[in-house]
Amino acid sequence: MITDPLPRVSLAQLPTPVAQLPRMSAQMGGAALWIKRDDQTGLALGGNKTRKLELLVAEAEARGARTLITRGALQSNHCRQTAAAAAARGLRSIIVLRGEPPASTNGNLLLDHLLGADIVWTRGRDPETVLQVTFSQAETDSLRPYLVPYGGSSPLGASAYAAALEECLAQGLVPDWIVVASSSGGTQAGLVAGARLLGYAGRILGISVDLPAAQLRPAVAALATEVCTLLGRPSEVAPPEILVEDRFAAPGYAVLTQVERDAIHAFARQEGILLDPVYTGRAAGGLLALAREGRFQAGKQVLFWHTGGTPALFDYAAELSTVS
Repeated sequence: MITDPLPRVSLAQLPTPVAQLPRMSAQMGGAALWIKRDDQTGLALGGNKTRKLELLVAEAEARGARTLITRGALQSNHCRQTAAAAAARGLRSIIVLRGEPPASTNGNLLLDHLLGADIVWTRGRDPETVLQVTFSQAETDSLRPYLVPYGGSSPLGASAYAAALEECLAQGLVPDWIVVASSSGGTQAGLVAGARLLGYAGRILGISVDLPAAQLRPAVAALATEVCTLLGRPSEVAPPEILVEDRFAAPGYAVLTQVERDAIHAFARQEGILLDPVYTGRAAGGLLALAREGRFQAGKQVLFWHTGGTPALFDYAAELSTVS
């Protein structure tokens, strides 16, 4: 693996499966649809952050940390997997969640509690400010904290997805397109860096779940450049090289629309695969819309990278249980 020189701890069940989706392929205008199942990484219901945490937790432990601290939204998959990684390694976890405590505890939030995370609510304050205050207090209290970057999207965390691309190619599939949800940008940046380092010539398309392309594209390019440097093969990745589709991001983060609802129902009923309402639901909905527009040529292979997040489905039960 191109990340072999980097210390890591074992958290994920790898390699995750790659499979063709024969029934959903019928909606692809002649292209074949495949899926990479990073919802099956195995840590507390899985997800893409587990790969990143293998490297980040290794760094934390090398620095003598005993507490992992990070932040996210109410139904953050990243926070849930960080709490799980801490539990698996005998560490403490503190997670800063945006907003107020909800009336009911469901989805990822329920799992955060089960995993023993200490939760700090922002209650209208700036999340990054609350995070820094929380970290400083943990230092004062001698908890030996390590700050896990938002979404795990540092050069170190993102490099896990350069290795993930190498894993995927070794499984025998060299797709013409890879489509993935993109927000903090680490997963897409790692894939882009991996493509540069491995000579993969396919297209990597990020479906933005929240940010405009003008903001996400340079962020992904800069992070991919840093990953290449970290892995010992400096290479400049320019923003125009980053493919981002942002038209589905307009409703806002975690806002369920008919795009996500239709994609979630289609994948569940056609393939028995569960998507989440925020990331994979929006990315899959975008993918299907692009297929209807003829973005993917007949005969091409399109890989949808499932980044996990299915626990959040339960927090959207009322919106998803209506007949579609």
